[in-house]
Amino acid sequence: MKLRHGDAWMPAPAYGRELSEMRTGLSINLLVADIARAVEFQTQVLGASVLYSDPDFVAVAGFGAQWCLHADHTYDKHPLSGIAGRETGRGAGAELRLFGCDPDRAEHAAQEHGFTVLAGSIDKPHGLRETYLLDAEGYCWVPSVAVPHDP
Repeated sequence: MKLRHGDAWMPAPAYGRELSEMRTGLSINLLVADIARAVEFQTQVLGASVLYSDPDFVAVAGFGAQWCLHADHTYDKHPLSGIAGRETGRGAGAELRLFGCDPDRAEHAAQEHGFTVLAGSIDKPHGLRETYLLDAEGYCWVPSVAVPHDP
């Protein structure tokens, strides 16, 4: 059930073709219960840009990637509809890493906007400075940057 009134930003088949023609690799669609809260996390915490937003769908870009947010109600006839309404388990076991996203800035912004910081920013032995943040849906985002090394 769509809540948007009027025409979409672009027809879904055209956007799908655009993504597949200009990109290779991984694409992420995240189901969200609250579009406005999800957009707040994406923009204010991660520093991503919203390409398009309506009550049903958001296209997001940042750090060399694009991803999509879909309101739960848009998946009423989708195979994932059985898990969309669950309070727990969203994103369990998955890390959504954003390379080039400043972990210190993102951690501070998450705290300011009332999101959960699972692990504060720290330099890890694998050469990344990272923080673990939960958005309002429980998805785990890991802003990460390379730790400068001595020559």
